[in-house]
Amino acid sequence: MEKNLSKLEKILNFKFKNKDLLERTITHKSFNSSINYEKLEFLGDRVLDLIISKKLLDLYPKENEGILDKKLASLVNKNKCYEVGKSLKLQNFILVGNYKKKTSTTIENKIISDCCEALIGAVYLDRGFDFVEKFVLKIWSKLIENSKITLVDAKTRLQEYSLKKFKILPVYKIVSNTGPRHKPNFKVAVKIKDSIFVESSGSSKKNAEQAAANKLLKNIKIL
Repeated sequence: MEKNLSKLEKILNFKFKNKDLLERTITHKSFNSSINYEKLEFLGDRVLDLIISKKLLDLYPKENEGILDKKLASLVNKNKCYEVGKSLKLQNFILVGNYKKKTSTTIENKIISDCCEALIGAVYLDRGFDFVEKFVLKIWSKLIENSKITLVDAKTRLQEYSLKKFKILPVYKIVSNTGPRHKPNFKVAVKIKDSIFVESSGSSKKNAEQAAANKLLKNIKIL
C-alpha cells in the first residue's frame, strides 16, 4: 500500500502530510465499509464548487449570475471529474471489492469521478484552502481554458437576450461573399427588435455571424 501511495504522490507532484487521508481517498466502501472516501467526496464536491466559482468570477466579472451558473455546471460535474481523475490515473490505485449488479465500466467511471472529488477534499484537509485552490486550478486548467472558447458564445448571448426581452430571435442576413474560394470573406449583418443592422466580416459565415453578434452586444452594452 505504501508503495502505491508513493506512486500516486509522484503523479500528484506533492506528498501528503497525513497518508491516511490519501489512503481513504482511493478506498471504496465495498473494500472497507467503515473507512472509505465517501465523506471526503462530500467535502471535495463543495470545495471544488467554491474554487471554480471563485475563478469564474475572476474570469468573467461582467457576467450575470445565470451565465456564471451555466459555466459552473459545465466545468463541475461527474463527467469532468471523471476526465480529471483519469488524467491523474486514479483508476490504477483505487481499492474496490466485488460488485454484482452493475457493469464494471459504469462502476469504474463513477468511482473515478467520486475519487477525484474525494482527493480534493483530502488535499483541503491536509494542506488548507490556498494549497488546494492552486492544486484544483492546475488540474482543471485545460477545462477552464477550453471553456473560454466554448462558453463565451456571442450568438448564444444575443439570442438569449433577444428571446428574453422581445420573445423573438435575432435576424441575420448575408451582405456579401467575396474573395477567392480558398480564402473567402463573408460580411454578415444582424439586428434585434429596436436596433439597426450591425455588420461584421469573417472567414466563414459562422465566424462573421459571431463577430456581428459580438459587435451588436457591445453596441447595446451587454458586453
